[in-house]
Amino acid sequence: MNRELIVRSSSSAVDFALLKNGKLTELHKEDDDNSFSVGDIFLAKIRKPVTGLNAAFVNVGYEKDAFLHYHDLGPQLSTLLKFVKKARTGRMKDFSLKNFPFEKDIDKNGGINEVLKANQSILVQIAKEPISTKGPRISSELSIAGRYLVMVPFSDRVSVSQKIESNQEKSRLKRLVMSIKPKGFGVIIRTVAEGKKVAELDKDLQNLLNKWTAMCKSLHKAEHPSKVLVEMNRASSILRDVFDDSFTGIHVDDEELHDNIKDYLHEIAPEKASIVKLYTGSAPIYEKFGIERQIKTSFGKTASMSKGAYLVIEHTEALHVIDVNSGNRSNKAKNQEDTALEVNLLAATEIARQLRLRDMGGIIVVDFIDMTKGDHRRKLFDHLREEMKDDRAKHKILPPSKFGLVQITRQRVRPEVKIKTSEENPNGNGGEIEAPISVIDRINVDIERILSGPNKNKSLTLNLHPFIAAYLTKGFPSIRSKWFLEHKKWIKIQPRDAYTYLEFRFKDKEGKTIR
Repeated sequence: MNRELIVRSSSSAVDFALLKNGKLTELHKEDDDNSFSVGDIFLAKIRKPVTGLNAAFVNVGYEKDAFLHYHDLGPQLSTLLKFVKKARTGRMKDFSLKNFPFEKDIDKNGGINEVLKANQSILVQIAKEPISTKGPRISSELSIAGRYLVMVPFSDRVSVSQKIESNQEKSRLKRLVMSIKPKGFGVIIRTVAEGKKVAELDKDLQNLLNKWTAMCKSLHKAEHPSKVLVEMNRASSILRDVFDDSFTGIHVDDEELHDNIKDYLHEIAPEKASIVKLYTGSAPIYEKFGIERQIKTSFGKTASMSKGAYLVIEHTEALHVIDVNSGNRSNKAKNQEDTALEVNLLAATEIARQLRLRDMGGIIVVDFIDMTKGDHRRKLFDHLREEMKDDRAKHKILPPSKFGLVQITRQRVRPEVKIKTSEENPNGNGGEIEAPISVIDRINVDIERILSGPNKNKSLTLNLHPFIAAYLTKGFPSIRSKWFLEHKKWIKIQPRDAYTYLEFRFKDKEGKTIR
């Protein structure tokens, strides 16, 4: 498996595309004006506790107050408040917590009015970025993430990622961390720590302690509200979270960003620093790596898959709905049940990719093609879980219901990635149409299917809208010429005024539609 990170820089934002074997799997964007990223820590002030919600509204400097629920306070809230009060005086010199007396844990079923008051100073961390009309969701149970470890102040607990399957390795890592962990700090051992030596873990922990100390020193002069610890830039955080030995290339079109990424890679994996390349080609970097094309064909209401199948993705305020369609693919399977299973397995793979690509969160309902056999439904469920294993967002998948629906919940911490794939209607009547390239992609899939099936020796005529027909035949070499060179078959193109922009039909010489 090859994985590449493509980084595109502009004056106002940096875009990141993650490719897996050449296929786009994740898109991220870092805007210059994003002041409320997940992981940032703020010195803030309680605006007002609300008993009915058992939560408090907190001023973090955003236009809407941040929301802090009682369950996100953390058991050691009293210790945190006491620590912040002392650190704000400027007389505190030791921030290691080894001699700091801990208060009693707050009641986990208590009320917000019992522990917080208006105008209190508090340290909070962004857990969810502002989405739609809502302000940030925050937590006062702080954590500072490193490459291998996550450090949790005011705790003594050591826990290990559930994704590390070996009990022996879990015990080894826990034993190592217990030997280097400073008093007053808990530690979560991340999946990428598997197989690492104590020296690497200790170096990571020391970096986190240095961050904590620097943050605490800044509290004395910090205003309310203000950011006191910045989550590392998106490029470094992506590398921290997803980088492993399977990465074969990191391509960057900005020299300063290239140097920053290379320096960071020198710290976390010096042997892989050579895979960072500065892109200097004349074509835009996203065009060079085929990302623009994949964006056009992957976003929008319809997402094409191989063998003619496709997904229809609808968004509502409450949930996302995905419908699986077999399309006009040829039925090579023995029966309808086997066809349904084949299309559903393809769809499960594409759905797992789409959830990550669009960063869809909340409730997702998938309407797969109905299957009557219980073992086929189990196979689909297991396949979907396997495909979503690499998804870093917390998620839960329920088995198919009696109606064939699969329900998924997926953690949403950032606004969903929405990319407009439609273009202005060229006929001058106003409105918009789907970008032609998305139609071409579906036509390419059908040509592959037809020329590998029972109709491969028949003459082919493609009927479609005049605008799309012109797009296929213009220039040299035209798209149709490329088809001839690739497949050794000339496809006749016939414009049809009655067709919609997205409509097309393949016909044989008798004029019969090829299914």
